[in-house]
Amino acid sequence: MQKVNFKNIFSRVSLLLLVAMLTFSTSVFAQEGDAAAGKTLFNSNCAACHKLDKKATGPALRHVADKYDRDWLYSWIKDSQALIKSGDAKAIEVFEANNKAVMTSFPALSNADIDNILAYTSEEKPLPPAPAPGTGDGVSASGSGVSNNVILGALVFVFLLLIVMLFLVTSTLKKIAAHNGVEYAVEESRKPLWKAFVENQFLLLVSAVLLLLTAAYFMYGFFMQVGVDQGYAPVQPIHFSHRIHAGDNQVDCNYCHSSARKSKTSGIPSLNVCMNCHKNIGEVSEDVLAEGLDEHGVDYNKEIMKLYDAAGWDVSTMSYTGETKPVKWVRIHNLPDFAYFNHSQHVTVAGVACQKCHGPVEEMEIMEQFSPLTMGWCIDCHRETNVNVSGNAYYEKIHEELSKKYGVEQLTAAQMGGLECGKCHY
Repeated sequence: MQKVNFKNIFSRVSLLLLVAMLTFSTSVFAQEGDAAAGKTLFNSNCAACHKLDKKATGPALRHVADKYDRDWLYSWIKDSQALIKSGDAKAIEVFEANNKAVMTSFPALSNADIDNILAYTSEEKPLPPAPAPGTGDGVSASGSGVSNNVILGALVFVFLLLIVMLFLVTSTLKKIAAHNGVEYAVEESRKPLWKAFVENQFLLLVSAVLLLLTAAYFMYGFFMQVGVDQGYAPVQPIHFSHRIHAGDNQVDCNYCHSSARKSKTSGIPSLNVCMNCHKNIGEVSEDVLAEGLDEHGVDYNKEIMKLYDAAGWDVSTMSYTGETKPVKWVRIHNLPDFAYFNHSQHVTVAGVACQKCHGPVEEMEIMEQFSPLTMGWCIDCHRETNVNVSGNAYYEKIHEELSKKYGVEQLTAAQMGGLECGKCHY
């Protein structure tokens, strides 16, 4: 009498169905890109010059993937100037439409990275929360979130349906076998897994080695984080919202941190700089105040009163009393004493945007350390950032010589000596 092993049949069918589902889901989501990862990449690379819904230094990027060919966008983002020099009509049109502003090249971004950014820019603009009738609760709608939930729900439904079908097929085959008198293999009782594992010396040895290596890996990662304060966001004596100042009101970073253009440090703005505006701005609008109280638990009007008290400003007489108080600001970004960093060299000479190191400060209600500020992070930036030598007679000769040496047309900061120890340690 023929024996049929239904366990093997069930396992093979399950494996085939699982592979088919993974292949389907991978192909679907690979085309869309990861919008969450794209948001991070957008904030660190694009946000300095672009907004999603309004023109900044560059054009608004909402739904930019629908306007241009994907392969063309890859070439444009990685090296727009090369595309313009090649005579590409579309590249020249975009360049002239934006007052011939030179876009930063991003050769380090992969096509997958760009797909993630485009996925983020392709999301629908979130609608403002609308209060439901009779309640104060807001209901927000997002086309992207709904579509993702529908896709996920559909996949779960299909997976559950396949499981039900497998059990039905197995049950039907067993009934057919019993009706025709066909015997099928029945799984014999086995030794407990833990007991079999303990009795196998080879598995014990391999497991011990893997355990030690894993422990060493995590210990190394832990100790490498000592002194790295990424995400550090201390409470300040006077609450200052970069979101309102640099974001909503678009105050230039260099207006408050003016020494960043000509000094080693960016400096803490004096209270006089704050009072340039807040002599006339003694309170905020009701909607901004309500937003602060509801979402952040901050009464902006009380924070302005703290500023007046520290600056010695009498609101009733609109004059200074001369009785000032120091504000004990808590420093957020701090490098070790053995590391040298010059803001003016990066901001004025290199033209590095503040967001490159400090992140999207225009979105931060509470300022935090965005980048790790580690040596490896600085080195990676020097290796990826090209040096702008146009109009600089000093660099013309050395650029020509080093370009021949490295066989490139444009040099990175690393190729110009940005990795020499004495540049940052002396």
